[in-house]
Amino acid sequence: MAGTVGTVPRMKQGGLSPVLRTAAALLVTAGIAAGQQPPAKPPLFRGGTELVLVNLVARDKSGAFVRGLTKDDFLVLEDGRPQTIERAEFEQLDRAPASEASPPPILGATRGSAAPAERSEAPQEASAPPAARNAASQKPSEATGAFRDRRLVVLFFDLSSMQPEELTRVVAAARTYTGQLTPADLVAVVSLSTTWRVLQDFTADRARLDRVVGQLDPNGGLGFEEGSTGDADGTSDNGAAFTPDETEVNIFNTDRRLEALRALADALGGIEERKSVVYFSSGMSQTGLENRVQIRAVIDHAVRANVAIYAADARGLQAMVPGGEAQMASVRGNQAFTGQSMSNQYDRMAGSQDTLTTLSEDTGGRAFLDSNDLGRVFKRVVEDTSVYYVLGYSSTNTMKDGKYRHITVQVKRPGVSLEYRAGYYAPRDFAHSKHEDREQQLMDALQAELPPIDLHVYVAAAYLRKADTRFYVPVSVVVPGSDVPFSRAASEDRATLDVLGVVLDEARRPVGRIRDTVKLRLEGTSEVRRKTIQYQTAFELPPGTYRLRVAVRENEGGAIGTFESLLTVPDVRRDTLRMSAVIVGTQVQPDTRRDSPLVQDGLLLVPNATHVVSRTQHLYFHYEVYDPAPKAAAGGASGIRLLTSLVFFRNGVRVYETPLDESDALTDPARNAAVFRFDVPASALQPGRYTCQVNVVDDAAGTFAFPRLTLFVAP
Repeated sequence: MAGTVGTVPRMKQGGLSPVLRTAAALLVTAGIAAGQQPPAKPPLFRGGTELVLVNLVARDKSGAFVRGLTKDDFLVLEDGRPQTIERAEFEQLDRAPASEASPPPILGATRGSAAPAERSEAPQEASAPPAARNAASQKPSEATGAFRDRRLVVLFFDLSSMQPEELTRVVAAARTYTGQLTPADLVAVVSLSTTWRVLQDFTADRARLDRVVGQLDPNGGLGFEEGSTGDADGTSDNGAAFTPDETEVNIFNTDRRLEALRALADALGGIEERKSVVYFSSGMSQTGLENRVQIRAVIDHAVRANVAIYAADARGLQAMVPGGEAQMASVRGNQAFTGQSMSNQYDRMAGSQDTLTTLSEDTGGRAFLDSNDLGRVFKRVVEDTSVYYVLGYSSTNTMKDGKYRHITVQVKRPGVSLEYRAGYYAPRDFAHSKHEDREQQLMDALQAELPPIDLHVYVAAAYLRKADTRFYVPVSVVVPGSDVPFSRAASEDRATLDVLGVVLDEARRPVGRIRDTVKLRLEGTSEVRRKTIQYQTAFELPPGTYRLRVAVRENEGGAIGTFESLLTVPDVRRDTLRMSAVIVGTQVQPDTRRDSPLVQDGLLLVPNATHVVSRTQHLYFHYEVYDPAPKAAAGGASGIRLLTSLVFFRNGVRVYETPLDESDALTDPARNAAVFRFDVPASALQPGRYTCQVNVVDDAAGTFAFPRLTLFVAP
């Protein structure tokens, strides 16, 4: 019998999941036949050096643009260290004639997806935004030629945050701008409400842009409103007896907006020229640390895609009224008299604007706040993109530590001032990633349309009835031991695995969740590399069809693997012979719990997900029959009569059969179940592949079942 290499603490409960509080055991089971080489790991392809692009505007003392500078006129410093400028391009859109060629589609005028429908429990089922797909397939040479000497502007309308009157002002300002486009301008229009939508790809057609922007219905701009949370003192008295805590809603809402901005930056990454995103919203509040990872990701993706964000607060200049505005109810408590209410209003306003400022300043754009002149944002975009230089260099700092690197650009001509972004975040490898980044990495892997497969993962599940409409569903997550790297610490070899999973019902709602970290400590890993590592947990679910998704990451090098499958829990009440799944295991462990049907006589059967065993192990078969028909017995008493046995076939020939087992009483009366557990020594079977047939006959009812499963016996 293979030994247990570690015990995992009970799985944390949370979210919407009715996860059972069962012990999760980490097991090593036979996975590779003796003499057979472990499967080779797939090669990992890593990118080489990346070009850091810096957009800058050069002005003389009078504020006029300075032209004619070359890369020899500039000196670029990163954290005080000189860098070699590999390319320097000059863009002048105020004089250059526009290209007659139509630009290739980059965004695609189709519907997209903004963000996961749930923060952590449920990944979104929709496919990746068409923006990302089209940008990935775009040829760099084609995009570069079509967008050369063009001003690229994306109008982003965040409908989920703006009120109707705010959207009206925004639309009016945008239509004024599109009516004054120059031949060098290319404008795209996107929006975010319940979904991320591309209303218009890049075009210079004024009439089309005016029509698209004008179709934004101001009365349809109602969305999630960010409100205060916590104590009701200082909030409007609306007569309600219950004040909901909107913290989770605000976190989710902010993440949706940030994810949409990140998807847009990724879609524009195939174009090397500078892109300007004009983002209209009514502020964006972040809640603690939950949204900071997303904000940093948006800035990082935007900088790498050479995208500058110009955020405009659609609320304009607002007046803070101590007692509340006319359309609001009176403020509760005494905060209106102490000044605390005013302080809270200013804090909320500043908090909703700080995020806009961060996104703009760190990407090379500007934030326009507390102004009713929304046309200022367009004037600044035109000014920043009329005449500018693009410098590119490969950083001499090859560390992928994710730290912020400060950029300083100097010009060798006197009297010239420069405007450029202050720096960027370096790439971050797994060794330098923080806890928030690692959690996001796991979630991204679980949601990915093309999931990573650097780590081999297999998941198996079964079902046993606990009540008429509730089933105990054990889930096994298996990883080959050869895929898990160990690090040496003292006299032990150590490794950790992070497991994240979700169970979705037919409506794509989360009904179960897995999140655990498994720690392995072994004295030697040579034996583990020839076997598999198994993580065990369980759920309670009603009958139905579910989708099970699991992502596993080894925390030495950061390799991730995912697995997705359909999980069907049948309604056995419709079967002529009501029977559970057949569970095969090779290990039993002492266990005194009573909430698991797999515990019998104080021993817990651990499922073998791979159905691969060695001849030195025992084969345990566990299955149950529910509601057997009663049979009259001597003396007027009633009982049952169930007959069962196991038959092993190899190449269609019967090679082994267990003695017939007859049961005349219920093993578990509380569940009205007759439980069967067979112990078959694997040494009775020669190495090879077998088909095992389970024969079950209810003699009193005249019903029967013959489920089959496949086994492999290794030498």
